Amino acid sequence: MGKLRALIRRSPKRFVAVVTMVAVAIVVPATLLAWGPDRQTFTTAHPADYITFNSITDNPAHGDERNFMQVREATASNTTYADSISLNAGKEYVVYMYYHNNAAANLNLVATGTYAKTEIPAVVPNGSNGTKAVGYIGASNAKPTQVWDDISFKNNTGADIALRFVPGSATIHSLGSVNGKTMADSIATTGAPLGYNALDGKVPGCNEYAGYVTFRVKADQPDFTVAKTVRVAGTSGWNESVAAKDGDTVEYQIAYKNTGTTKQNDVIVQDKLPNGIDYVPGSTYLLNSTYPNGEKMSDKLVSSTGMNIGNYSPGAAGYLKFSAKVNIDDLECGENTLKNVAFVYTANGNKHDGANVTTKTECPPEVKKIKVCDLETKEIVTINEEDFDSSKYSKNLADCDEVVKKIKVCDLKTKQIVTINEEDFDSSKYSKNLADCDEVVKKIKVCELKTKEIVTINEADFDSSKYSKDLSDCDTPETPPELPTTGIAENVVAVIGLGALIASIAYYIASRRALV
Repeated sequence: MGKLRALIRRSPKRFVAVVTMVAVAIVVPATLLAWGPDRQTFTTAHPADYITFNSITDNPAHGDERNFMQVREATASNTTYADSISLNAGKEYVVYMYYHNNAAANLNLVATGTYAKTEIPAVVPNGSNGTKAVGYIGASNAKPTQVWDDISFKNNTGADIALRFVPGSATIHSLGSVNGKTMADSIATTGAPLGYNALDGKVPGCNEYAGYVTFRVKADQPDFTVAKTVRVAGTSGWNESVAAKDGDTVEYQIAYKNTGTTKQNDVIVQDKLPNGIDYVPGSTYLLNSTYPNGEKMSDKLVSSTGMNIGNYSPGAAGYLKFSAKVNIDDLECGENTLKNVAFVYTANGNKHDGANVTTKTECPPEVKKIKVCDLETKEIVTINEEDFDSSKYSKNLADCDEVVKKIKVCDLKTKQIVTINEEDFDSSKYSKNLADCDEVVKKIKVCELKTKEIVTINEADFDSSKYSKDLSDCDTPETPPELPTTGIAENVVAVIGLGALIASIAYYIASRRALV
C-alpha cells in the first residue's frame, strides 16, 4: 500500500479520485484470475515501449491490470467488487472495466481506435456456478490488438435468470474531458469508443490517461400465471368445472398476471372452444389498468390469431370474460366433459389453463340384437330382434348346419383311394369299387445274362436281351479246390511215402514184442 500512496501523491488530484474508488476491491492475486491472451507483461517502474493495454502487473491503484473486469450489486459499495457474484431476481448489478495504455509517457504513443466491449450471457441457468460474461479492451494499433477478462454469475434461485443490459447505463470515468459521459449502448454488442478529450478512440500512453467504464445489468426472472374459470350465467363465483344443460349460457374468465421481474409486452391470449360450446359473438370484455371498468373487445379471442391484451409490468394483471352456449347436437349420448382451454403467449414463454363444463345427453333405447339362421343363404347373421321374419329367418341356428356326406372312392387316374364329397362323385373320374385301385403285379424269376445270377423281376419288365427265363443259363460247372496232378515225380514221391509208413508200423510192432 506504500506504493499506492506514493502513486496517489504523484498523480494529479482528479486521477486520485478515480483510482481510490476501486483500489481496495481490485487488488486480487493474479493466480486466481482468468484473462487473455497470453502477452508480455510490464511493471510500473518499467512500462512498455510500445502501445499495449492492461499488461502492468503491479499497478498500485489496481493491482494486476490483466484482471480488469469486476462486478458488484448496484446498492453495494465499491469495496465489494469481485470476479463472481450470486444473482437475485429483480436486482441490478454494476460491471466495472479498467483500461490503461501501458506505453511510457515519454514516448508520446497514442492508441487509436480504442474501444470497450462486453458479452453478457442472455440466461444464467438455475444451478449455475459460473456463467461467464467477458469484457474486451482493444485498439487498432495496440499489441495485441485486443485483451479480455471475464467475470462469472451464479444462480441458485430455483429458476433460470435472464440478464439484461440496462440501456443508457454505460459511463466512462477518466481525468479527461470525457469523464462522466454516457457511452453508446453498442458496448454490449459491437463495442463503443473510448477516449480522453473526446470519445474518439484516442488514448495516450501513461497512468494519467487511464480510466474505467461502468455499466449495469439487471437479473430478470420472467414469469406469469394464467387461470381459466367458468360459471353458469346468473350464478356467482368462478369454478374450474360446472354442470350445465343443453341451451344453457355459461361465462368464462381468463386471468393473466405478470409474476416475474420484467415487463411483458404484447401479451397474446387465445381461447380454443371445444365441440359442444358455441361462442356468443360480441361478449368479450377486458379489464386491466387501462380499462379499470372493463371494455368490450373484438371477437379475436376465439380466432386463430388470438387477442393482444397489451403490456404488463411486474405485478400487473388482466382479466378477460366472455359468454358461450351449450349445444349438445353433435355430442355422443351419455356424460360429456367439455374442456375449454385458454393460451397465453409472451416473449418469455407460453402457458395455458382450462375449465370444464359437464353435460348429459339422453341416449336412444337400446336395440336388442339376435342371431338367426338366414334360410336363403344358410348363414348365421345378427339382426335387430324387431326385424325377425320367420319366413326369412330361423331362431334355430341348427337350420344353418349343412351335413356333407363323405365317401371313399378310387381315383381312376392316380389309382389312389381318396375321400370326396358324395355330391362331387363323377364316374368318369372315380370308382366306388375300391378294388379298382388294386394292382396285382406278377413277379417272375429269370437269369440275368450279364451277371449270371437268378433274380426276381416284374413280368412286365422282362427283356430277352437282358434276361433268360431258362434258369439253367445261370448254371456253371463247379471248380474243385485243387486240380489233380499226374506227373512221374508225383508218383515216385507217393510210393516212397507209402513205404516209409509201412516200415514205421513194422518197427513199432517188433518193439512191443521185445518188451513182452
